[in-house]
Amino acid sequence: MERADGFERQRLSVVPRPLVAAALERPVTRRMVVTDAGCFPRAEHHGRRRPGGAEETIVIVCTAGAGWVETRAGRRRIGSSTAVVIPGGVPHSYGADANDPWTIWWCHVRGTDVSELVVATGTTDADVTLSLRTPERATSLIDEIVTSLERDVSPARLLATSGMAWRLLTQLVVDRLLPHRDTTLERAMRYLEERVDGRVQVPALAALLGVSASHLSAQFRKATGGGVLAHHTSLKMARARTLLDTTDLSVAEVGRHIGMADAFYFSRQFRAVHGMSPRAYRETRKG
Repeated sequence: MERADGFERQRLSVVPRPLVAAALERPVTRRMVVTDAGCFPRAEHHGRRRPGGAEETIVIVCTAGAGWVETRAGRRRIGSSTAVVIPGGVPHSYGADANDPWTIWWCHVRGTDVSELVVATGTTDADVTLSLRTPERATSLIDEIVTSLERDVSPARLLATSGMAWRLLTQLVVDRLLPHRDTTLERAMRYLEERVDGRVQVPALAALLGVSASHLSAQFRKATGGGVLAHHTSLKMARARTLLDTTDLSVAEVGRHIGMADAFYFSRQFRAVHGMSPRAYRETRKG
């Protein structure tokens, strides 16, 4: 028999709906408000079925065990280090695996900005799951939300958890955009980071990784919005800014440290990125 809650060592916070309605009328929290949050450790027989969907967007992070989620697109198995993002109004059901019940951290959110953030996570009605690079970051944020709501559900507390929920959803977006460990993209990015002071040929790097240059370039465009060399240049410029801010090296010496031995070429590249010369950047007040 499926259970909605009542699990050993569970944590559960539900904001009274009149307080949710009031929060959705106030500045800031009308953009994002947490309505429910909790943690269900090893949630045996856990399950929920919502044929008409939920009013809120549901975020679930599985940290151990397994479960499943079902939408009109079909059923998907959920393992550890997986997030589920179900937009409000989407019919669904989900539950724990019968033999290895999941441990989940979860929260429900509403607000005018929620739908845009859900789109940014890359989840869709057809696939509401998201593989996480750093599940501990997402769960620590939900833990903060639950801990905060366990204290009280005052307007100030709802405002605080609004910010935590924003960070949670943006963390899911970051996990989608950044490469997972030991993938072609991650290895390529690490290679470029280790060679900020050198030059890279895209065909040679692609051959080293065992992929075509076009495939590698496409992966970089999807992840960074630019190509391989553009990403390498951005790494060089980041190193240049650090050197200009923290050392007394001359502009020419900074250029040599990032593999641009021609000081004039370095200055042109720096100006193209920053809209000012390296010398002007160094003289700009910061902080």
